[in-house]
Amino acid sequence: MPENRKRQNSDSEKTVKAKKSLSLKKSDIFITGSIDIPFLGLTIALLTIGLIMLFSASYPYAYYYENKNSYYFFERQLIFAVVGLVAMFFMSKINYKLLKAFVKPLLFFTLACLVIVLFYHTNVSDFKRWIPLFGGITFQPSDLAKFTIILTFASYISDYYRHMNTFKYGICYPLGIIAVFCGLIFLEHHMSCTILMFLIGATLMFVGGSNWKLFAFGAGAIVLVAFMVITFPELLENYAGERITAWLDKDYDPTGARWQTNNSLYAIGSGGLFGVGLGNSKQKYLYVSEPQNDFIFSIVCEELGFFGALLIIILFGALVIRGFYIASKCKDRFGSLMVIGIVAQIGIQAIFNILVVTDTFPNTGIALPFFSYGGTAMLMLLFEVGVVLSVSRKSNQQKV
Repeated sequence: MPENRKRQNSDSEKTVKAKKSLSLKKSDIFITGSIDIPFLGLTIALLTIGLIMLFSASYPYAYYYENKNSYYFFERQLIFAVVGLVAMFFMSKINYKLLKAFVKPLLFFTLACLVIVLFYHTNVSDFKRWIPLFGGITFQPSDLAKFTIILTFASYISDYYRHMNTFKYGICYPLGIIAVFCGLIFLEHHMSCTILMFLIGATLMFVGGSNWKLFAFGAGAIVLVAFMVITFPELLENYAGERITAWLDKDYDPTGARWQTNNSLYAIGSGGLFGVGLGNSKQKYLYVSEPQNDFIFSIVCEELGFFGALLIIILFGALVIRGFYIASKCKDRFGSLMVIGIVAQIGIQAIFNILVVTDTFPNTGIALPFFSYGGTAMLMLLFEVGVVLSVSRKSNQQKV
């Protein structure tokens, strides 16, 4: 009888432990904390304004080139936005720490896609950026690569943060990862994303604790390289070198290399302080080439004016600042670094796009987050926002 009671007690203890383990697994997967409302609100505001401006900027070009369907770009972007919002809210409920288990598989998959696109891609000039899928849908691996390098660096730095001040772990290995990504993307003839990837990695290295003296030396070397490229544009590939020449010489090839930039400046100047009114842009009528993409901000300036453009810039700035606030509240280094990488990506892209549109920076073809047309970019961007919201939920969980 005593043995039976012991067995029953041990069985009951095992049952209790099994239930506890199941409950722990469930709590490890889903998060119950409150979401960061300001960050969500800023995201929805930028997404809504972006969709409205995409339709306004794109319908003449869509009508002319897409079988007289003025809604072509808007409808497709809206679909990706809805799917992206579902992914965003779903990811916001998932424990972001689970992403650490997918670092290596995602890294290998992304690198494989970056290699595949060099040989199997859509025929768009000399650019090798999009893998054709089905039904006219394409996939741009470089959009996935932005999140992959953020996730990879967040995982690496959180594991080796005690050694990040050394040359081996703080400089050599991170620069090696950056070099692989940037090298493959450069082969796609995608200079803007190459620069963006480098800056994302450098930002995470800096906040991750890389030796600031070595970091400063590297930054000085980059400035020297940039000076050499600007002084001797012929050092770069033809298309990139020509864009730098067109940026330096305002009279260079006005019907070719300077066409898009010049018409962008005309649009910005036409907008004045208050704009010509939503939908009333003239430059979008086949003057600004593909206004739904990289130069959409020029149409924003023309239709909404200086104050409308300034409001959008303030929204981007507030989003980035709020993201850094969320990162500062997160006690987990992995989550904090992911948030910093994501908001840095959004901020750098927005700054570079505006600098290009205003001719302050050479035309690099960089998209404006939430505004520029692109399905893969929209899906990945909203998914990344979901990661930030997941971190905010974890940080806002009440301690019991």
